[in-house]
Amino acid sequence: QVQLVESGGGLVQAGGSLRLSCAASGRTFSSNTMGWFRQAVGKEREVVAATPWNGGSAFYADSVKGRFTISRDNAKNTVFLQMNSLNADDTAVYYCAAAWRSSVLSRAYAYDSWGQGTQVTVSS
Repeated sequence: QVQLVESGGGLVQAGGSLRLSCAASGRTFSSNTMGWFRQAVGKEREVVAATPWNGGSAFYADSVKGRFTISRDNAKNTVFLQMNSLNADDTAVYYCAAAWRSSVLSRAYAYDSWGQGTQVTVSS
């Protein structure tokens, strides 16, 4: 497994931006598909975005396409989630997750390591 620590959450007004970071340690970062998931109160955890380990195309949930961007810095063992044009529906705990050499990007079952989460609250 890999250890993951998220940061960058907080309170932001609707229309604002936040950048989440997830620092990884414990195994070869570049061989992990990395994903961001979120869970709002009373709702199930859902995928937000994911970037594959092999340099393929990123995945985005329909609800965040055009607003969020996932990126990774393999030299720094870090994955980022740039979130723009935030709205109240984006309020949730955001989790970083890792999946060893996985071609499955959007399913939680594919990920074997999870961070503790960071709260994002968007005020309207």
